[in-house]
Amino acid sequence: MTTTDLHNTDSHNSDTLDLSLQLLRCPSVTPNDANCQTIMAERLAKIGFQIELMRFGDVDNLWARRGTTGPLFCFAGHTDVVPTGDLAKWSCDPFQPEIRDGKLYGRGSADMKTALAAMVVSCERFVAQHPNHQGSIAFLITSDEEGPSINGTVKVIEALEARQEKIKWCLVGEPSSTSKLGDIVKNGRRGSLNGILTVIGKQGHVAYPQLADNPIHRAAPALTVLANEIWDQGNAFFPATSFQISNIQAGTGANNVIPGELEVVFNFRFSTEVTDEQLKQRVHHILDSHGLTYDLKWSLSGQPFLTPEGELVAAAQAAIRQVQGIETTLSTSGGTSDGRFIAPTGAQVLELGVLNATIHQINEHVNVNDLEPLTEIYQQILNKLLA
Repeated sequence: MTTTDLHNTDSHNSDTLDLSLQLLRCPSVTPNDANCQTIMAERLAKIGFQIELMRFGDVDNLWARRGTTGPLFCFAGHTDVVPTGDLAKWSCDPFQPEIRDGKLYGRGSADMKTALAAMVVSCERFVAQHPNHQGSIAFLITSDEEGPSINGTVKVIEALEARQEKIKWCLVGEPSSTSKLGDIVKNGRRGSLNGILTVIGKQGHVAYPQLADNPIHRAAPALTVLANEIWDQGNAFFPATSFQISNIQAGTGANNVIPGELEVVFNFRFSTEVTDEQLKQRVHHILDSHGLTYDLKWSLSGQPFLTPEGELVAAAQAAIRQVQGIETTLSTSGGTSDGRFIAPTGAQVLELGVLNATIHQINEHVNVNDLEPLTEIYQQILNKLLA
């Protein structure tokens, strides 16, 4: 392998790469922003953006806007990254990025600091060409996307809604691509519903089961039904709703004690064919039909959302075709994103970013040669919507 000098290479000379390196050197593990938003805000202020810092709890958020009229196009994303894991397994310091064999290594390189850099640089270039562009451009950036997502985008959206500041088009820079930059864009996401089920039994000695009530034995048939249930068939935009058990815990650790209770943690990723309330009702019906004594705590991470084909989708498809020479595929697969907080306001929301093959992994990296094309795609989308 060869390591590229980050400061003396023509092949990797790029405004987007330079800004990416700045952001990657900030150790912004959730919920710490570690100065990323300041770096971005200073660049945006120089091209006429009004900067508004919104801090809720321990979370820094940036709302930057250029223009006062509609339509409002918003770039959205996050500066926070997930923890690095075992540093000894990294080929470099996760917060001292390195380029090797055309790949930029560092925590957040794919998810999603290079996209943030591309957003800023695309705006700089667009504004230089169209200083009197139509409508407005905004940035909604949080440091709480990888964490609880309580004091981040959702709070900023609440503040914007309260003052009737409406986003029409929102491009989220999440890493959406699979094999080639731009091959996949996310025009929606499934909903996410979590449950913590506690099945109540009676503790006792395994030699005297008639004096106890084993919650594992009681729950197993119901869990089998839940695991095999067909919740819906999905539709043209969403795969069928899935139910997955992620954790099961019971027992004292001894082999001669029947446990007194069983805890099961599960998740639904659901389509627009069912609602979270319908799922809850069906789960309770199955549990009740098996005569279980239980407690069930629900939490909703996000509703499903879908942006049908319209101006934003068309602009992204045309830009990707123009820059990459490929036809992009619309998808709603994957986990949740902060788009779930923005879409309910009526905004068209699309996720478009670099390849997602190494996100949250040791040695996370991105192809350096994708940074300029991503910047150009973002700039072309602005051209098509606001020039």
